[in-house]
Amino acid sequence: MSLVMKTLSDHILDIIQNSIRAGATLIEVMVEENKIDDICTLQIIDNGCGMDKKTMEQATNPFFTTRKTRKVGLGLSLLKQNAEMANGKFTIYSEVNKGTTIEASFQFSNVDRPELGDIWNTLYLTMQGNENLELIYEHKTNKNSFKFSSAEIKSNVEGVSMQQTEIRTAIIDFIKNNIKDIQ
Repeated sequence: MSLVMKTLSDHILDIIQNSIRAGATLIEVMVEENKIDDICTLQIIDNGCGMDKKTMEQATNPFFTTRKTRKVGLGLSLLKQNAEMANGKFTIYSEVNKGTTIEASFQFSNVDRPELGDIWNTLYLTMQGNENLELIYEHKTNKNSFKFSSAEIKSNVEGVSMQQTEIRTAIIDFIKNNIKDIQ
């Protein structure tokens, strides 16, 4: 994990990795860019093991982690910090054996709002590297919306490796062009 998370894509990747470690088989990522109301929201919902109340209260403490490989857990604390720096909010909802929902909002026009980044690579690599994961991505703007699921993509390329250059390029272009079309 990068110690500096400059884009929403960086945050999304970090939270997806947390969700996968928590046993999630379904992760929904929603990004909404609302220029009229001057707000950008990020919501990530998973069906992982969830957190008890004590863990949830500590989740944004940078010196708390449930991982054994390091003694800090900067991902959620950095997302919270970035949301608050951009006149936004951050919340976590979690229930043991049910899953976790992370929500962050940012003032869209705020100079400190993280850019989207290369979300297409984040989504592709997540799909390619996690065969048993159902990933749903939705992106909304004032103009329109775009939504897909990894199951749809995998069924369209059934029998062909997602690592093939042509398939990788097609998936990334599909995501990139659809996001571009609604902005």
